[in-house]
Amino acid sequence: MSIFSAKLETLEDLFQHELKDLYSAENQLVKALPQMAAAAKDGRLRAGIEKHLKETQNQVARLEKIGKLLDIALDGETCKAMEGLVKEGQKTLSENATDEVMDAAIIAASQRIEHYEISGYGTAAHYADRLGYAEAAQLLRQTLDEEQLTDTKLNDLAKNYINQKAMH
Repeated sequence: MSIFSAKLETLEDLFQHELKDLYSAENQLVKALPQMAAAAKDGRLRAGIEKHLKETQNQVARLEKIGKLLDIALDGETCKAMEGLVKEGQKTLSENATDEVMDAAIIAASQRIEHYEISGYGTAAHYADRLGYAEAAQLLRQTLDEEQLTDTKLNDLAKNYINQKAMH
């Protein structure tokens, strides 16, 4: 049984599928990020997650702009990968851990999500380029840049501060 509802025959079909997948993923994150922010004990981590929530809401709007621009209905798909990553993150939040270890775990879960998004946006931007959708490609790269920067900030926070606190 195919994971796709319709046969994907062209790069255009695959591009539209990628956009729908990203749209579902981002909407799932809009719901999940407030829980992660609430569980974060470190103020810098919490502020970073709250900032990324606002970015994520803007990313949803960007995808909607692309959908309108290209006349693509984005709903109807469920990103199973993000569903799994969010579920795993929620399981992490329910663990019995010290505040410092919980913050380190939240960063790890967040980075798994960021890496998934980086892959998806990089692929979608490349497809948009190949298909001649310059404006869509530019919007997708804008989100890709935000996701990469978020990952870098999470990495820096973990390496330079949170992980050291979690050792004690």
